[in-house]
Amino acid sequence: MDSELLMKQLEGNGIEVRHNSNEPGAETVIINTCGFIRYAKHESIEVILYYVREKELGKIGKVYVIGCLTERYKDELSIEIQGVDQFFGVKNLKEILKTLGAVYKKELIGKRILSTPHHYAYMKISEGCDRTCSFCAIPLIKGPHHSRPVKEIMKEAENLASQGVKELILIAQDLTYYGVDTYKKANLAYLLEQLSAIREFEWIRLHYVYPANFPTGIIPLIKERKNICRYIDIPFQHISDHILKIMRRGIEKEEILGLIRYFRKEIPEMAIRTTLLVGHPGESKRNFEELKQFVKEVEFDRLGIFTYSHEENTHSYSRYKDDIPEKIKQERADEIMHIQEQVSNRMNKNKVGKVFKVIIDREEHKFMVGRTEYDSPEIDNEVLVRKDQKTTRPGEFYNVKITNSESFDLFGKIV
Repeated sequence: MDSELLMKQLEGNGIEVRHNSNEPGAETVIINTCGFIRYAKHESIEVILYYVREKELGKIGKVYVIGCLTERYKDELSIEIQGVDQFFGVKNLKEILKTLGAVYKKELIGKRILSTPHHYAYMKISEGCDRTCSFCAIPLIKGPHHSRPVKEIMKEAENLASQGVKELILIAQDLTYYGVDTYKKANLAYLLEQLSAIREFEWIRLHYVYPANFPTGIIPLIKERKNICRYIDIPFQHISDHILKIMRRGIEKEEILGLIRYFRKEIPEMAIRTTLLVGHPGESKRNFEELKQFVKEVEFDRLGIFTYSHEENTHSYSRYKDDIPEKIKQERADEIMHIQEQVSNRMNKNKVGKVFKVIIDREEHKFMVGRTEYDSPEIDNEVLVRKDQKTTRPGEFYNVKITNSESFDLFGKIV
């Protein structure tokens, strides 16, 4: 999203911009980086090194690096990687524009050039985080939580609707905390109420709702409003009280189980997506077995897994030794995903013969690839419809009857 805002500002200054373009001969390349976990950092560095080499070969003009990685490691990167023209952090939009010979245009606030397909867009409603999770570096990078004003968010949402966006995906480091800083109360339900009144949005989706102090007022709204997806992304991270305490999550096992029971009682059809973290210092075999049993019994609709990354200057980094070998961390992650694959396979088989509203995202080989309201782009299950069954177009909704299933994909036909 930050890249999209930058691209719009550059376009507003008469500068031609391409996103993820492989076209040769670019005058300037801007690399937006991630510095959250080890894998993302390595990937970002590889991309930087690639374009530095391209610059040395004379294939591009200048290389600028922005984002979380540079916010966190600017001094180290400046020493270690020669050839980058300048590094910028996460709050340096005006400085980047000035360096590129452009000026910041206030009239473009809330306007973006979408890097996603035209029919869906991510929208950030806050920045930063006030939580104190022991393993997480986000507060070090993004700073304290800051909620955007409702008026500003609504203006951006209306701009997106006018561009043809049909699915709005709300994101933040912590959706739960929205409004507490500026409105002195949790204000997510009110914001959702306003956004769901924009008729162009057929789906509104929630990502990263923190479980501690969960804003229960959003559940009746999800139940009531047809254009708010019956889908919630809520990162529990673990279930062992011992590990939750070490992680400083601010919630205990019984509270987590109570939330899940509440969701399923109020909206039985709602898809619950969670994220889990294995291999944190102090995670014993017994703690891990408890986590496995949790995944088996709860049967999450969607689940992602990460292995612990020992991040500098976090509470876990200063207090605990990273003493669980990477091999064991990965084995634990694989075990969880094996359980989840079986769960997902059973759930998908139960969908065969049923009809779902599906949005088509893209064309791929012999199939048109889409999603139900229970699936978010790029991370969740997909629905594959053969191209020869009926004319379909990306960005359009269709009723699809499920004819077959795999562990993480569905196959269907237009009805």
